[in-house]
Amino acid sequence: MARLPKALVPLRHSPFRLLAGGQLTSNLGDAFYAVALPWYVLSAHGGPLLLGSVLAAYGIARTALLVLGGQAADRWRPWTVMMGADLVRAGAVAALAVSALAGPPHAYILVPISVIIGAGEGIFLPGSFAIVPALLPDADLEAGNAITTGGTQLATLIGPGVGGAVVALAGAAPAFVVDAASFAVSALTLWGIRAHAVASQARAESPPVGASGGTEQPSVASAPSGPAPTVRHLLATERALQVILVVLVAANLGAGGMGDVALPALARGPFGAGAAGYGALLAAYGGGALLGTLAAAQARRARRPAMLASAGFLIEAGCLALVPYLGGTIPAALALLAFGALNGFGTIILMTAFQRWAPPALLGQLGALLLLAAIGVFPLSVFFAGLIVQHLGPAPFFPLAAALLVIAIMFGLGQRSWRAFGSTAHSGDGEPVGAAAAAPVQPSA
Repeated sequence: MARLPKALVPLRHSPFRLLAGGQLTSNLGDAFYAVALPWYVLSAHGGPLLLGSVLAAYGIARTALLVLGGQAADRWRPWTVMMGADLVRAGAVAALAVSALAGPPHAYILVPISVIIGAGEGIFLPGSFAIVPALLPDADLEAGNAITTGGTQLATLIGPGVGGAVVALAGAAPAFVVDAASFAVSALTLWGIRAHAVASQARAESPPVGASGGTEQPSVASAPSGPAPTVRHLLATERALQVILVVLVAANLGAGGMGDVALPALARGPFGAGAAGYGALLAAYGGGALLGTLAAAQARRARRPAMLASAGFLIEAGCLALVPYLGGTIPAALALLAFGALNGFGTIILMTAFQRWAPPALLGQLGALLLLAAIGVFPLSVFFAGLIVQHLGPAPFFPLAAALLVIAIMFGLGQRSWRAFGSTAHSGDGEPVGAAAAAPVQPSA
């Protein structure tokens, strides 16, 4: 039998195959939705104010439900919570398709639907952070994260073009139907994962006939002695966790405004490239992120992952700072390609190190905390970018965003716990934090 490349080894595990297939399908559906929603609202005389209100309702609900989603994933297992969230979103997007067929958009219909969709995503996201360590053995964790993240990036690259063609030919309603169906497919795959987990647990709890009653059964995951840690305790005592949150806030303070405000203003203004040029710049970043993610999947496990990721983030900051000063769209696209590759690589390395470090029983809640740090600063980022672009033009925002990232990384490198993060299964003070990862549902091929 041919040996799989390291990047594809996680696909030997049937529950993970279900996850990867379901999430790729769902992400492709989301790309259809991302094109169809603004087209439906703006082309049917809804106006920018209605679109902004709908997006704000979605974003507020998503952020508000992250903590609840993390607690639910840790209590009821991530696949169960994710499946419920997908079914709710499937119904909400189907209602949106009915609304699009019925006539022009109305705030009293779209805003409540957007709240439900946003709340569903807020419930879903922490589980999506916790589920990969629960399905794969530790050795395959990095490649598994790369496959799921790479699937999202691939859908972002190809989905909008296909979705745009569907909307142009048939209108927004069919695109919403595709997105609703994609949520249903994802829910079905998660049901399959749940069924597999239940069967595996039943087998583990039923010793073979004739086995000695005293036969020791393999433990699910090694747990440290003493009281179980809590998120509040880790926040108060773990310097590495504090540094990660600082880095996330600083990086996303620049990232949101760069992609949604400064970059389109740069393409439209100084570069004179228009919408096509903006699309090319976004595609360059997305392609680079996919390449970096695939490289992380194939790479050997780093001895000091936080140091490796930090080096990549510092080089990435240099690429970001140069984007507006390279003389045109093509060299700027190359800089964004490098920026995306370094970001994709470092993100997978650091995400995997974090999953190995975190206590398995708190992965959902800790994932929600990271998402809050990343998503929560988005409104501030775009407002900050808007002020700078309005008064100084788009170019200065890029080195400012890069400087924020450099300051955060240098702050981290000044902390011993950050430099050592991920190199062992211990915290900065030498005491075990928790098991490296939850035992997989299917530990062998």
